[in-house]
Parts: sequence; C-alpha cells; structure tokens
Amino acid sequence: MLTKSFGAAVNGIDAICVTIEVSIGGGVGFCIVGLPDTAVKESSERMKSAIFQCGIDFPRRNIVVNMSPADIKKEGAAYDLPLAIGILAADEKISAERIGRFMIMGELSLDGSLLPIKGVLPMAIKAREMGFEGFIVPKANEMEAAVVNNLDVYGMENLKDVIDFCNGTRSFAPAIVNTREEFAKAVGHYDYDFSEVKGQDNVKRAFEVACAGGHNILLVGSPGSGKSMMAKRLPSILPPLTLQEALETTKIHSVAGKLPRGSMLMTQRPFRSPHHTVSPVALVGGGNNPMPGEISLAHNGILFLDELPEFNRQVLEVMRQPIEDRHITISRAKYTVDYPSSFMLVASMNPCPCGYYGHPTKPCICQPGAVQRYLGKISGPLLDRIDIQVEVAPVEFDDISSETPAESSASIRERVVRARVIQAARFHSEQGVHCNAQMSSKMIRKYCHLDNTGLAILRDAMTRLNMSARAYDRILKVSRTIADLAGSEHILPAHVSEAVNYRNLDRTGWAK
Repeated sequence: MLTKSFGAAVNGIDAICVTIEVSIGGGVGFCIVGLPDTAVKESSERMKSAIFQCGIDFPRRNIVVNMSPADIKKEGAAYDLPLAIGILAADEKISAERIGRFMIMGELSLDGSLLPIKGVLPMAIKAREMGFEGFIVPKANEMEAAVVNNLDVYGMENLKDVIDFCNGTRSFAPAIVNTREEFAKAVGHYDYDFSEVKGQDNVKRAFEVACAGGHNILLVGSPGSGKSMMAKRLPSILPPLTLQEALETTKIHSVAGKLPRGSMLMTQRPFRSPHHTVSPVALVGGGNNPMPGEISLAHNGILFLDELPEFNRQVLEVMRQPIEDRHITISRAKYTVDYPSSFMLVASMNPCPCGYYGHPTKPCICQPGAVQRYLGKISGPLLDRIDIQVEVAPVEFDDISSETPAESSASIRERVVRARVIQAARFHSEQGVHCNAQMSSKMIRKYCHLDNTGLAILRDAMTRLNMSARAYDRILKVSRTIADLAGSEHILPAHVSEAVNYRNLDRTGWAK
C-alpha cells in the first residue's frame, strides 16, 4: 500500500513542505531515498523501538520511503514521527484518512515519547500557507507553533497519542494562544535599568542618540569605567519589539534551536555577546548544516563585541558587508542561504594594551607605538562603519557615592520612541527603511539638508580630520537623529557639532 504524510524542511529561516511517500510490498528491507542525512537514515531503529512500545509490530516487509522534493537535503531526527506514521498507515495499522490533512514533525525516543525539535515556527507558518488543517508537534514545541493564527496545533506527548489521534479513538484539543494579548503582557520587562548607572551622562547621551537612530557605537575607556555594564542596559532604552519584528526574530532563534523550551514569541530585543574567540562561521552563519550566526541571532537587536581588538581580524572583516546590507547570503558548493542581519553593533575596547592610556590618575606603561598598533587591529573601513565613537572616562567618587537616583531607562526610552515615530512617518514610503541608520545615500541627500553654518562646520571637520565619504554620510545620519530627538524639522549647526564630536577616533592627536 502507498501512503503519504507531510513534514517540512528548513531552508534559511523559511520552511519547505516535504512529502513523505511510503510503499510497502513483498520481500524484506528498508530503504529511504530523497537525500536523507545520517540522522534520517538511523530513524528506522528509533521507529522500531517506539512502535514496539505502542504494542504494534514493525512491518517485516519491504519498505521504501521517498522524501520529496528529492533535491533538498533532509537533516535531523525531526522526521521520525512523520516517517513512523506513514509506515503504520501504509501497513494499515492506523487509518490513512486523516494524516494527509496535517503536517507532522517530531523526534522519537526509544520509549515512544516525543522530543522537541528546531524550526517549529517557520514550519507552522508554512503549514498555514499550504492550507493544512493542523500541525502535530511534540508537546514542548506546542506553544511556539500555536503563535501562528488560523492553524490548529496539537502538542503530543508520545507516539501512542498521535496514533490515537489519527485513528480517532481519542479526542485532543488544539492549543489556543491569543498571540497579541500574550505578547502585550510580556513586552517591556527588562533585567537592567539605567537608573543603576551613576554619572557617565555623556555616554548615556551617546547611547540615547544611537538607539534613537539605530546607529552603531564604539566605547573606548579604561578597565572598570562601566563600558560592558552600560552596554547590557541598552535593550532597556530601545523601542519595544513590534509583533512583526518579534515573529521574524523568533523564527531565526527557532531555526537555531535557541528558544527556551515551552516559550512562544521573543518579547525583548536580542542581545548577543559572543566571546572574542568566535570563528567567522559562528559569527556570520553557515557550516555543514547551515545555521544562523551571531549577526543573525542579533537581528532586530544588539550585537555586543566586548574588547574589540582581541577579536581575530578576519572575523571582524566578514561583518563589513552585513553591516551595510543588513542581510547576508552564504554561498557554498552544496547550498545558498540568506539570513537577515539588521543589528545595532555595539563595541567596546581599552585605549591600549595595558588599558590606561589617557587615564587621569593611572599611568600608561605601554611601549612607544603600542597604542597605535593596538588600535590598528581594527581596520579603517570597519571604524568608518561605526557612526558614534565615544570615550568613557572613569566615574568620579562623588558620582559613585551619590544617593540621588539616575534617570531611568523608561524616561530615556520615551524620547527614543518619540524620535522613532518621527522617523517612521518620514520613511513610510521607503521600503525596508525604519530608522535613520538605514538611509541610503539618495535618502541622505533628500532628508539631511544643512544650512551654510552647518556646512561650514562639517567642511572644517572633514578637512581637519581627513574623513572619508562614508564618515561624511554617517555624520549626516547622526545629525538627523539628534535633530529628531530635539523635535527639530531642520538639522541645526548644534546638531552637526554634536555629531562631529562623536567621531572621537578620527581626531588628530588621538592615540599618539
């Protein structure tokens, strides 16, 4: 008998429907075709044990399984469940009437229980697109899949439950989730707050500007000045995720298997902080089984690179194109995948190897030329792509010991959100542009007009600091953001001056 069950394969952050055809005939054997990997081929042993635990004998006949489309590689143990159901239906041990109306995915344990799998959210979205009546998944993935509206999601504990469901001998209720209500409840909760940060008003202002326009920022300061501590609080002043952004971000983390068990949508912007020993593939994605890298896991959020010069130079250079294009296409001999990577780059570094160059009280003990060599580990093109470069001074004792609470993240976030609303109105007709940092050169010419005084300030800075054309564009973008924070329709000379002051590493005499 020939039967069909349906699963899905993940390609990038989207899913493709996979048809699993099972034919049982004379003879004895087991064969799977359609580019299965080792984990899929090994499924026969897991299925035999799981089916036996349900009190059913595994068919001792010739079983041929075809997984279509046959030119897409099928990877992982998530096909155990649709394979087992297809085999049982072909052997007439369960009714084949209902299985064609559902997408089915899950990994089988030897005792028949279902284990969680990756990529459930894009699979559920594909199941709805394909018009399936429902989606059968392991219980641990139920809430993640139930985020998709207009699709019945059934979370099952074990293979016996799925068999009973297909035979209609037991009734199961689909998971019900009010996505918008649950998202609204969870959004806006943060572990860190800027009210805990004493002093550093100039750095807080730079963070406010960076978050308001989505600009990349680099912090340069001595050890213990608070660079990492303040960076961890950045998500608390970014605008809350929209539902669409949350879905897109959750899809990426679902494919990578990074979602906590039983979770639904991500409600906070991601904050990724890879160690400086990270490899290029781990940063941008790829591998034998392609997976999103850190820059994609930071999509719609923050990628924090602590101690920037300690990263391998090759690792840093692979970010240059994704920072500009906000997506990355990974091409290999056997596959090509595209991952989104619209993140805000936040980096920190010491000013020199010993960390105390320019410190007000501690002397720098580095050898002559060491400061320039240390900074030289970061290429000029990468520094050009960082809009805001700010020095972080040590905190004064009076600030540390002060009992006066600092401004809260909620207050800063209100100003950031107001600026983002202005930008959303400005770019409503521009496809894929949501903040000033995403403006193209054409849009900069359209929205960033300077008066004669502002042009004179910028001309003087460009000449004196020998800046590149990219730095020119970055200053204009930051100036536009500062004007938005001030509620000004036009970019004033004061806005340009502040933006120029955020190019600290371009200054003549720095690190001499």
